[in-house]
Amino acid sequence: MLKEFQEFISRGNVMDLAVGVIIGAAFSKIVDSLVGDIIMPIVGAIFGGLDFNNYFFGLSPNVHSNSLAAAKTEGAVFAYGSFITVVLNFVILAFIIFLMVKAVNNLRRRLEREKPAAPAGPPPADVALLTEIRDLLARK
Repeated sequence: MLKEFQEFISRGNVMDLAVGVIIGAAFSKIVDSLVGDIIMPIVGAIFGGLDFNNYFFGLSPNVHSNSLAAAKTEGAVFAYGSFITVVLNFVILAFIIFLMVKAVNNLRRRLEREKPAAPAGPPPADVALLTEIRDLLARK
């Protein structure tokens, strides 16, 4: 079993996946900061200076606080502002990944177009024979 595990880990795809997950986690933190620290304060200012993270309503009669953190200690809350923030994080992340994939695809297409054509070798014997027959018929 240990040998099978070593073979599994040593495959290139597993290492590529591990690198992708690590980079994705770091990139996710950047997007979280972008949304939480830059975009959401601007959106909150547009909609009356309120913080989206504090948009909630209590599901328990004991909830009377104005901040989400304090309200969660008082009872169950429906924190739709936090959900909006997470959805916005996802949309921004998905859009950035779309732009990256689009750029890579465009680069691949450009490289395919710029690839020099393979030098043509001598035609196969049957094509050469047919060419000779065509040329003879054209002379007659």
